[in-house]
Amino acid sequence: MTAHQPLDASTQVRHTRKPVKTMVLSVLVLGALIGAGAWGVQWWSVGRFIESTNDAYLQADSLSVSSKVAGTVAQVYVSDNQTVSVGQPLVRLDVRPYQAAREKAEAAISAAQADIARGEAELAQHIASITQVQAQLDGESANEQYAAAQVKRYAPLAQTGAETQERMAELRNALRQASARRAAQAAALTVAQRQLQTQRATIEQARAQLASAQANTRQTRLDEQDTTVYSTLAGRVGSRSVRLGQYLQPGTRLMSIVPLNDVYLTANFKETQIERMHPGQAVSVHIDAWPGVVFQGTVESLSPGTGSQFALLPSNNATGNFTKIVQRVPVRIHLQAAPDAAIELLPGLSATVDVDTRTVQPALAVAQPHG
Repeated sequence: MTAHQPLDASTQVRHTRKPVKTMVLSVLVLGALIGAGAWGVQWWSVGRFIESTNDAYLQADSLSVSSKVAGTVAQVYVSDNQTVSVGQPLVRLDVRPYQAAREKAEAAISAAQADIARGEAELAQHIASITQVQAQLDGESANEQYAAAQVKRYAPLAQTGAETQERMAELRNALRQASARRAAQAAALTVAQRQLQTQRATIEQARAQLASAQANTRQTRLDEQDTTVYSTLAGRVGSRSVRLGQYLQPGTRLMSIVPLNDVYLTANFKETQIERMHPGQAVSVHIDAWPGVVFQGTVESLSPGTGSQFALLPSNNATGNFTKIVQRVPVRIHLQAAPDAAIELLPGLSATVDVDTRTVQPALAVAQPHG
């Protein structure tokens, strides 16, 4: 083929395709470079400050409701998944045994009060009898003194013969009788005084029994009130296990109350991610149950230890062979209101969390050595 011979059709098509391929490749390479540059700028300005994890779950400080007293369930006021308010009755036990116990305790109070009244009356009677015995003792003492004076006066006369020995014998006998009656009255006074102490001790015992009966009555009234279990938290009933006619022991778990209005997020970040993380930083949350919906929140607090430190069986790395495992630190995140009012956040749902650590950290106080 000579230099002036025209090209055939296939050769012309191949020559035409080469510039097109080159142009397409150039555009693709340029687009890739622009995309990589944009990604690099985005990563340098934003991405490198974002710490992410998908080890995050919604939680709520739910309340486990249990019975304080034993008894048979007489009525269940709530059903599964029902919304309850503070002070709303949940369960009522059979109150009749506790009413009988309260009536018995109140009767014990009446009996103790009657014992105190009787004891105080007997005490007053003993005090009067002591006064009487004391007066009799005084009289016998006076008689003894008179008889002794008579013996002393007539003794010289009997020695001189002016008075008969028979008369002296009668006077000495009268003195011995007066002394005996005075001793008997003194003994009677001692007995009466000791009985007085015994009576006072009996009254104190009755008062102690009254205090015990009053305390028992207060306890039975509390037990009677505790037969009705009330909700101390606003939320929704979950995991209800109580049934009508069931016999409960104190501490038996009945149900759980979940406060859906106070749901928070716990995200478990690796220990290598928390260097620049602190409370107050902005958080973006994606919950798996609502794909495409972005929830906003803030870092509330960081756990004082890794999750392994609070496990039921903490690891002991000082025994056997050691394999280093990256630990995770629970971070509590406060969620703002959902962007859609129809969305209901439920504890246990999983989520993906992005924490923006670009927030300026508070200044750290550096301890200066004393000069």
